[in-house]
Amino acid sequence: MIGPAIQWYPGHMAKAMRRLAEDLKILDVVLEVIDARVPRSGANPALERIASHKPRLRILAREDLADPVATEAWLARLRDAGDIVVAVAAKEPSGTARLQTALSELSSSKRSARAIAVGIPNAGKSTVINALVGRNVAKTEDRAGVTRSAQWFRVTPALELMDTAGILVPKIDTPEAQWKLALVGAVPRSRFDAEDVVARFSAWAATTAYADSVPDLETYAQSRGFVRHGNIADTHNAAWSYIKDFSDGKFGRITLE
Repeated sequence: MIGPAIQWYPGHMAKAMRRLAEDLKILDVVLEVIDARVPRSGANPALERIASHKPRLRILAREDLADPVATEAWLARLRDAGDIVVAVAAKEPSGTARLQTALSELSSSKRSARAIAVGIPNAGKSTVINALVGRNVAKTEDRAGVTRSAQWFRVTPALELMDTAGILVPKIDTPEAQWKLALVGAVPRSRFDAEDVVARFSAWAATTAYADSVPDLETYAQSRGFVRHGNIADTHNAAWSYIKDFSDGKFGRITLE
């Protein structure tokens, strides 16, 4: 089943992108948070245009949900391209330590610095901020569009950090990027067909090393009891449960590109 093109760029995102360009005039460091499962589709290319003149730390978040071999390959690729990058599971102490070390090195040349955390919706940005601040100051939910307004947090006596609304690209160019971003929660549920996204994911997984751990939707529905009268699979409700199980890592550590 092929669903309609997935696009989502509400007014608050357009406003946030315009404001970001202004905010960068008074900011010293950019933290770009990218879901490690979608290291290509999960990056916002607009940042290359408006933030290229600022020191930038790229953070591959949710490392614990991504394929570790793929993550290491992406880290090497990005570093070879000249990026400063770190992969973290921000809720783990080791991830927090790596974050703090990388950020302190990036801002060490200034006695007092201001940083900004940016990323597409649901990339793990708020979890990263909470890890850096050392307490739960930024709201975290497994859905897109939670953070709407800018907030400032004190990381150290010499460093302030601004949180912003997640900013998705105005147009998701390819069907592949569309279902991948929907699957990792970057797009609200109301904007995509869950059955279509799961069908595309399972078809993709069948051609990869993940084939044995990723079921198709019909098999999943039957095994989880999503069955209507007459032993007909309830694929609609099963698809949403399937996406949640993917988000929870129930199919293993998977990188989509």
